Amino acid sequence: MSNSVNQSAVRPNLKNPIHLLAFGLGSGLAPKAPGTFGTLAALPVWYFLLQGMPTLPYLGILIAGFALGVVLCEITSRDLGVHDHGGIVWDEWIGVWITLLWLPHSGDVLTDFGWLLYGFVLFRFFDILKPWPIKWLDAKVHGGFGIMIDDVIAGIFGLLVLQGTVQALG
Repeated sequence: MSNSVNQSAVRPNLKNPIHLLAFGLGSGLAPKAPGTFGTLAALPVWYFLLQGMPTLPYLGILIAGFALGVVLCEITSRDLGVHDHGGIVWDEWIGVWITLLWLPHSGDVLTDFGWLLYGFVLFRFFDILKPWPIKWLDAKVHGGFGIMIDDVIAGIFGLLVLQGTVQALG
């Protein structure tokens, strides 16, 4: 099978923990915009587990999450017979967590929600638009690493713009 296969007809086995994680605990099964729904599903996990975490442990989780994602995405892609199935959203989870790395926290709920929404939109913008080198990596690098790396770069772009905005408003 290839990407020309009707991906909606190819379903993961969510009883398999590898597929379950690769599909973002099932969030990648959304019939429309699975990447956006997958990214949304990553936000509560970030909120309860990563928000406010010191930088070094946070970076450790990102690195471990990336390495785990390479394996999850590789195995799930192979099992489904579709490279970078749209429902595989673990890469979105790691990408948006990168964008949110140093998200400002003021204690004001509306302000903090605004920053979170801004980070979400920035990540989705870069993940969808795929400016260079994201589009090139997406086309040329395959396997689990290829599935992960374009979202990592989109996350870094989002992080840079978000932090640039923080500094500009400083």
